[in-house]
Amino acid sequence: MKGKMKAIVKKEPKEGAILEEVDIPQIGAKEILVKVLATSICGSDYHIYSWDEWSQSKVSPPNIMGHEFSGEVVEVGSEVKSIKVGDNVSSETHFVCGHCEQCKTGNGHICKNTIILGIDVNGTFAEYVAIPEKSAWINPKNVDPAYLAVQEPLGNAVHTILSGDAVGKSIAVVGCGPIGALGVAVAKSVSPSKLIVIELNTYRINLAKKLGADVVINPLEEDPVKRVLEETNGMGVDVVAEMSGNPTAIRQTTKYIKPGGRISLLGLPTKEVSLDIANDVIFKGITIQGIVGRRLFETWYKSKGLIESGNLNLEPVITHRFPLEKFEEAFELMKKGNSGKIVLYPDANVIDKWK
Repeated sequence: MKGKMKAIVKKEPKEGAILEEVDIPQIGAKEILVKVLATSICGSDYHIYSWDEWSQSKVSPPNIMGHEFSGEVVEVGSEVKSIKVGDNVSSETHFVCGHCEQCKTGNGHICKNTIILGIDVNGTFAEYVAIPEKSAWINPKNVDPAYLAVQEPLGNAVHTILSGDAVGKSIAVVGCGPIGALGVAVAKSVSPSKLIVIELNTYRINLAKKLGADVVINPLEEDPVKRVLEETNGMGVDVVAEMSGNPTAIRQTTKYIKPGGRISLLGLPTKEVSLDIANDVIFKGITIQGIVGRRLFETWYKSKGLIESGNLNLEPVITHRFPLEKFEEAFELMKKGNSGKIVLYPDANVIDKWK
């Protein structure tokens, strides 16, 4: 397909982005072209938009932002076999090589040659996007495309919460931003003995309560370490899902984790974090995990199963829907912390269809 499309482009190495008309991507033999129906904003998109230290080290403008999406296949490459025109798809956004040691040992999610949609190649804040056939995930039809778009970040939350034993455990989710909110929903779905959320933003505190948190701690008003220990009879929590990336919050997790417990780190700190390794890690016998994306495609199947079970409540998580043209308003909401997942629509008519 040839022609022009509208897209949100990180044009220059500075704060902001622009909406402009660009060429529709041309696909290779093993690629598919997807008409984007809905695309949600990730924390990493905000990093790029605000042009912080992390994004400066990862992104080379100009590029089209965005990676969480669902859409309809409109063209397939000559060697594509498993996808057909008309299919509804989302995508694993980490495009892996399939040949390195990590890929060959079932650990493709940490492939050393990973190419990331919307960071290394043009992304989904556009009317059309090109993706490899092998990365496509076929969706059911007649489902709100917003819910299908958030499967990718949902996979982050599922990987974080379920990368170890979690059923019936005490769980603390640190940070109730967009992925943190999904983490709260996932944690609630596995029947925790107690679900604690640590969050300082009033909007997100209320969101955590809607999602079923038993205890919500505002670290600006009380000491999270003291309160978590009080809530757990002095033992600490079994599992911590760290979604904030805040250095102080990360250090505190090692103080209130139960001996033998697990801390899974997804949030991205913007500077080095110092820990008392001897006393808070080694002598407590805890496990600290770095979480990168999703396990390919194991986590996608887990997410699908949670959705189909009916135990996963995603409705409160999607808080705002905007036409693509209102992206600046959407990013301003994210800056203030007054949102869960925000979904953008290249065709505003899709919003009305699924209200």
